[in-house]
Amino acid sequence: QVQLVESGGGLVQPGGSLRLSCAASSSISSSLSMRWYRQAPGNQRELVAAITSGGSTNVADSVKGRFTISRDNAKNTVYLQMNSLKPEDTAVYYCNAQFDFVQFWGQGTQVTVSS
Repeated sequence: QVQLVESGGGLVQPGGSLRLSCAASSSISSSLSMRWYRQAPGNQRELVAAITSGGSTNVADSVKGRFTISRDNAKNTVYLQMNSLKPEDTAVYYCNAQFDFVQFWGQGTQVTVSS
């Protein structure tokens, strides 16, 4: 029954920035991890970034140094700050909440990086 709603996607130029938000319907503090995935047409769904309940973060090599994941437990919201965007970052970005034996997915938000 955990509902995740992404927002903040849109069209940006290469080199630009975008901040994605994932609002959860209930507490995310009990999750093992909150994650951002992305999937472009014809591509595999890719893990972009993750943040654990303890606050540890990790990002994919492809976005390291450009993307940052964070969370606000009081607001039940996870963020993905994306800087220095490249055309290859174009994809649908999905929020994911990982619990012990179940996970939940958001509907996704489109990010398009193009001039």
